[in-house]
Amino acid sequence: MNKQVNRAEGMEAYDPKAPGFAPFTSQIPAFLDGASTPRDYLERCIEAIQAREPQVMAFVCQNLEIARAAADAASQRYKNGNPLSPVDGMPVGVKDIIETQDMPTEYGSDMFAGHQSKWDAACVYWLRRGGAAIIGKTVTTEFAARPPGKTRNPWDLDRTPGGSSSGTAAGVAARMFPMGLGTQVRGSVMRPAAYCGLWGLKPSFGCINLEGINPISRGINHLGTLAASLEDMWLSLHYMSRNAGAEVTRLSLPGATEMPAPEKPARLIRLETPGWEKTPDDVRAVFDAMLESLAQDGVQIISREDDKDVDAFEIMMGDVLEISDVLRDWESRFPVLAYLDRSPDLLSQDVHSRQDIMANLTADDFAAARARADAMQAAYAALETKADACITLTAPGPATIGMPTGDASFLDPCSVIGNPALTLPLLASGGLPLGVQLGGFDYQDRRLVAQGLWLRDFVLA
Repeated sequence: MNKQVNRAEGMEAYDPKAPGFAPFTSQIPAFLDGASTPRDYLERCIEAIQAREPQVMAFVCQNLEIARAAADAASQRYKNGNPLSPVDGMPVGVKDIIETQDMPTEYGSDMFAGHQSKWDAACVYWLRRGGAAIIGKTVTTEFAARPPGKTRNPWDLDRTPGGSSSGTAAGVAARMFPMGLGTQVRGSVMRPAAYCGLWGLKPSFGCINLEGINPISRGINHLGTLAASLEDMWLSLHYMSRNAGAEVTRLSLPGATEMPAPEKPARLIRLETPGWEKTPDDVRAVFDAMLESLAQDGVQIISREDDKDVDAFEIMMGDVLEISDVLRDWESRFPVLAYLDRSPDLLSQDVHSRQDIMANLTADDFAAARARADAMQAAYAALETKADACITLTAPGPATIGMPTGDASFLDPCSVIGNPALTLPLLASGGLPLGVQLGGFDYQDRRLVAQGLWLRDFVLA
């Protein structure tokens, strides 16, 4: 980087090995033995909000008194030795396309300024029932699409935090809360997590109930978690899946809500995706050096040059952006066209620019795109016979200067396919975070997290 980095207060150059935000789950033993309390933890988060929010601008609104009351109730339960769940007392930021009964839900749009739901979304309801302290609503792009919101990346205030889960990512990175909710249709969980140096999980499609969330595209929309640690990320997401339930025809993630043991993968498929051609040489070198270290430790790395089926899948991914656009635009015709009919003056130019495209799409266009997506899903599923997981970058580089939501080239495939995908903040470039993406197979989210634990320990040892 040639420019001086403009960091938020208290933020140093990003170092994947440096201790950062104390994860909530790491404090649970102290809560149980009385050395600390969830209220103490929350107050440290509030101190970070007071110090950094004026620069980072992660929140649309906050409800700190409700959060304090939840933290106090959790503190008493830990004192009594009977916490409700792994999220009992955890401060949580909620993306502002997810309904909350005590704070407005404005979907990042002037059209919904002041809009107040009478209900929590299913995910928020079950977090509250588990004792979580919902600390506030976080900035999103308009309807979780574009244009960007006001939020800044705390590692460099002149750079994007990524979108559309921008406020959630920046809030965790700035240590305002340890876990937050995001949604992804293209790259809106994984990319901001990578740009902000977080652990992020886009789980298997449909494994969490989306009731109360305003989706862009129901057929490829995912709820995910962005967090200070793999533990905070996984335990909160698995808890929601097991309690809020899943989408119609889908199932909750299997098993108990607990951390798996680390699992060393024997074979990893190195995927280029459409993002590799956009990746600068210096970033490629950082990623390739990590793969070389894995190979030296006995992990077999399989690429398109080694396997004809991997190469065929890489070729299939060439038109994934077109597939994603058609699926998203068709499935968001309602309500977006209705919004345009009702309040065109309150909607951004970006929404207006999609009007003719949406209006002219046909059911046959959607069916053809859906068929291509299904073929891509089948081709990806077949790769399970060849490797334990796939590995690639999460984005073509660190967060870019300016406020675009960011490039989704590495992320369109996992969104369209619906496989679980994990971004790990294991690398750095120019003092900024660089995410590594692990892709798993349908409903093998727990195994993917186990492999992520091993990779974390290996790279950061």
